[in-house]
Amino acid sequence: MNSTPPPGAQNRPASPEPPQSPPRRLLSRLLRPVATLFAVAYFLLDALAYWVVRPVARRIARLPLFARFGEWVAGLGPYPSLVLVLVPLALLEPAKPVGAWLFATGRPMAGAAVIIGAELVKITLVERLFHIAKPKLLTIGWFAWGYVRVTAWLAWLKETAPARAARRLLIAVRQFARRVGRRLSLMVRRAGRG
Repeated sequence: MNSTPPPGAQNRPASPEPPQSPPRRLLSRLLRPVATLFAVAYFLLDALAYWVVRPVARRIARLPLFARFGEWVAGLGPYPSLVLVLVPLALLEPAKPVGAWLFATGRPMAGAAVIIGAELVKITLVERLFHIAKPKLLTIGWFAWGYVRVTAWLAWLKETAPARAARRLLIAVRQFARRVGRRLSLMVRRAGRG
């Protein structure tokens, strides 16, 4: 048996990648920044809403009803837990684009109410449900596989330049809001004395 490779085999790569057509490469290059910008805008909106809603969500989560509900959820199996997490999430996620549409069509109060209301329910209910059910959900093979990939993608996305810029902007907005709050509080105290 001849063990010598055929002529020219030494120059060929071991596993060639299929070449991409020029229009497809161009489309990929154009869509990647758009998709990244969309994702960053989505997460920035999510972070801003979370910052506004978090104090209210913490108070609601301390209610005794939520403790009993958490015990009930902990007793469920993996697939009922998955349904319990996905159904409210599927109902609440479309609220953000609806809220943005309301803002864009000149109804900012309605848009803010929709986004804040959906975030309040999402943070108090869905995130709590996910936290309680996560160990059971990770026993579902395909869910664990997807969870690892999604969290890796989110970690990568958070380290992109637009995401870092969005975080800096959010920190600046928070600091500005705190300064304005302190000044308003000081003005109210001074007005009360006078």
